Amino acid sequence: MLDYAKGIYLYDIEGKKYLDGSSGAMVSNIGHSNLNVLAAMKKQMDKATFGYRLHFQNEPAEQLATMTANLMPEGLDRVFFVSGGSEAVESCIKLARQYALTKGEDSRYKVISRFPSYHGCSLGALALTGYDPLAKPFMPMMHDMPKIAAPTCYLDQDNLDDEARGIKYAELLRDEIIAQGEDTILAFIMEPVGGASTGALVAPDSYYKRIREICDEYGILLIYDEVMTGAGRTGKFVASEHWGIIPDIVALSKGFAAGYAPLGAMVAKSEIVDAVLDSGGFLHGFTYAGNPLACAAGVAVLTELQDQNIIQNAAKMGDILKAKLTKLMDRYPFIGDVRGLGLLLAFELVSDRKTMQVLPKQLNAYNRLVDLAYERGLIIYSRRTRGGLEGDHFLICPPLIINETQIEELIGILTESLDVMAAEMNLTVND
Repeated sequence: MLDYAKGIYLYDIEGKKYLDGSSGAMVSNIGHSNLNVLAAMKKQMDKATFGYRLHFQNEPAEQLATMTANLMPEGLDRVFFVSGGSEAVESCIKLARQYALTKGEDSRYKVISRFPSYHGCSLGALALTGYDPLAKPFMPMMHDMPKIAAPTCYLDQDNLDDEARGIKYAELLRDEIIAQGEDTILAFIMEPVGGASTGALVAPDSYYKRIREICDEYGILLIYDEVMTGAGRTGKFVASEHWGIIPDIVALSKGFAAGYAPLGAMVAKSEIVDAVLDSGGFLHGFTYAGNPLACAAGVAVLTELQDQNIIQNAAKMGDILKAKLTKLMDRYPFIGDVRGLGLLLAFELVSDRKTMQVLPKQLNAYNRLVDLAYERGLIIYSRRTRGGLEGDHFLICPPLIINETQIEELIGILTESLDVMAAEMNLTVND
């Protein structure tokens, strides 16, 4: 039972301290109980907590929209607020569809995504999600969308270099567009750095540029799901900045309000939004869109990110933490890969590092290590690596305010937990 939280720690009602090594679900980017954010929310609570967007504009929403547009890559300057990541993704694909209709391209409705991937749990977002345990039970209720393989280059047993591998995986998009019929394809959606389903997967640099080129070639929209990567998590405000890519539409949430209020946003290019508005308006919306209290929290969070140089800290501490996680591979031969950008990092467990064969699924390593760490006061986040069915990866994504001393604490608890798990499962540990 949670009692209170402060900085990168949470405390239960018995006084036990937990280091938030996953920022909850990669949400608490600026840490817990930030006094400036709480003060901004209290100030707004004293004025108004709700004003329906069809009746009123409100200052926090207008201010947050301007701040967001200023932080986004050039051209992404129209903002639509929602309450969470699934709503943000739904908004992206519905805007894309309505934009196609304004151009008389009624046949375009398919959104290609990747497998594995995660884009949300509402039925529209779930149709894009490539994670069988979550999607398959609901398949009869939705229109499943086409998938291409995620760029899992670290598993490839070939002689290609990184650039060639990136191109190889990007060309899968072109192949799928042709197979489906180019006049039926509306958009391609991707996580620039993989989230829970692939464990901080980063593609080769060549992948991002080629994907943008293919989308342009076939006149389809490129949607970046930055729900997890946005708001500084990777060491840039949005991960697309690492490659200089400007998508057409972006989904934001999680760290956007950093857990202080339910908030997300769709950010799109003006030409798309204006075309939809001129044709009769965006046929979409949510009761809490642009809620003044949530937006006041968002303004305060973005202000903290900038004033406290938190995004720069994420880049610096991310390099340090990644190096320490990589060093663990010397001690634990069953760590097969360490990957990620900034403080969106993960490591994957395997039975054989050369072949990247997974651990026996009946070991349930992905659950057991989480439990062992939790018992010792460290929270980490795990998923099955290979489509949700087998494999074990762990996201290590602490709040972006973490310092070097706290990283040492995190690594210490993680090492102890790995030692115990290895003993239980008879896995090799090097001295």
